[in-house]
Amino acid sequence: MAKPKVLISDELSPRAVEIFSERGCDVDFKPGLKPAELREIIGNYQGLAIRSATKVTAEVLAVAKKLKVVGRAGIGVDNVDIKAATSHGVVVMNTPFGNAITTAEHAIALMFSVARQVPEANASTQAGKWEKNKFMGTELSFKTLGLIGCGNIGSIVAERAIGLKMRVVAYDPFLSDQRATELGVEKATLEQVLARADFITVHTPLTEQTRNILSRANLMKTKKGVRIVNCARGGLVDELAVRDLLVSGHIAGAGFDVFVEEPAKENVLFGAPNLVCTPHLGASTVEAQENVALQVAEQMADYLLTGAVTNSLNMPNVSAEDAPKLAPFLDLAEKLGSFAGQLTDTDIKAVSIEFEGQVARLNVKPLTQVALMGVLRPQLTSVNMVNAPVIARERGIEVAEVKHERETDYNSMIRLSVTTEKYTRSVTGTLFGGKHPRIVEIKGIEIDAEFAPHMLYITNDDKPGFIGRLGTLLGEGKVNIATFHLGRDKPGGSAIALVQVDQPISNELMGKIVGIEGVMQAKALGF
Repeated sequence: MAKPKVLISDELSPRAVEIFSERGCDVDFKPGLKPAELREIIGNYQGLAIRSATKVTAEVLAVAKKLKVVGRAGIGVDNVDIKAATSHGVVVMNTPFGNAITTAEHAIALMFSVARQVPEANASTQAGKWEKNKFMGTELSFKTLGLIGCGNIGSIVAERAIGLKMRVVAYDPFLSDQRATELGVEKATLEQVLARADFITVHTPLTEQTRNILSRANLMKTKKGVRIVNCARGGLVDELAVRDLLVSGHIAGAGFDVFVEEPAKENVLFGAPNLVCTPHLGASTVEAQENVALQVAEQMADYLLTGAVTNSLNMPNVSAEDAPKLAPFLDLAEKLGSFAGQLTDTDIKAVSIEFEGQVARLNVKPLTQVALMGVLRPQLTSVNMVNAPVIARERGIEVAEVKHERETDYNSMIRLSVTTEKYTRSVTGTLFGGKHPRIVEIKGIEIDAEFAPHMLYITNDDKPGFIGRLGTLLGEGKVNIATFHLGRDKPGGSAIALVQVDQPISNELMGKIVGIEGVMQAKALGF
């Protein structure tokens, strides 16, 4: 099997290149590519490793026909069009923990710098002025720190601040009472944080909900003398408002590591009093740069070589331990979906995937997505397990995932049901020997059949003579039967035949099969 090819288009630790190579990937290290240059070569790669410089736009993704994964060495993915990546079936990963400590420490450093006016005092002292009385600072101890965002980085800032004897109040809609208690922080509303905090630091991603969360109106709700720190993302804080409030004295000091436009060669904040700025250094330590580079290389290699998904932003995570356990079930789920999809010739209204037995104890999200992919692929060749849920949602298809704790006749079973305007059809499968997908039930009728490259599916009235007439037609058409599986709901009722054949069945022969007396549906299938 050919080795996956990975492109590193930003500056990463040389160790990342070594990891890709050691794990069995071909890797090209080409930092500094211009957008046109990236578009010209990206079609050759299954993986793209980036930092913040490379822009993974919809235009790039449109020509990245082989691309399976984009790995961002760092937290922020503002430079990746995740919606476009998802629609093209590309997994987007980041490394949220590799530089969390470094960024949190930088926020604390800026708090100290702003509180004690360290940069100005340094410049004054080295200029020989010795202006000791000019730089009157404030202590952090026993002050109230307001956290906006208490996730990976915010929680580390909280721990460090508590170590400095600060009181911490946190606004985060996703912060549970239990987690707040564990951290020793007080949960609060945004209004409460604004009103009570002596220092405010933001640690949220930039989304439509968080954009400008420290707007001019919200900044005016803070107490006079507040100090603001932003080491998260430009756009979370109204820069012009901060400048005006620094000038007026309402804000006593501000520390900014990130800006709306970067690189920030010019900014409305620059020159404001009591302002400390750094050039996006939050993750700029030797340890962090090494950590995120190694982490993104490991994650991408795992996905490309084993199917394990870690820190994905648009697909369920699958641990390296679970990936081999899921692999045969992924095969079964896809085949069941494909079986149902190939038999569906009208608009799909709903898809239900049920899991019973041991499989119900696994992480079934990827199984649901690959089953949905199988259902949709006969109609949409561009669908894959990453974009299948999006495509289903866009088409108004209701998707249900159900786990049953009850025991079954098999160790594990997956039942997939497709509802259209006319009917609901179900197909159930299991694994024989832990790895061989088999069909065990169709529309409530028990049957036992393997999947094969060439199959014939027939529903018919259970009457004598059908098998003989079908066998005669296949023989006359020079089609050899490999296996023949039958099932029925009751004697003389509805019957199902699944026939494995050695070669494709022509349209002409299918027409003759459909014409057999009692045949209600006949379809050639392939897996």
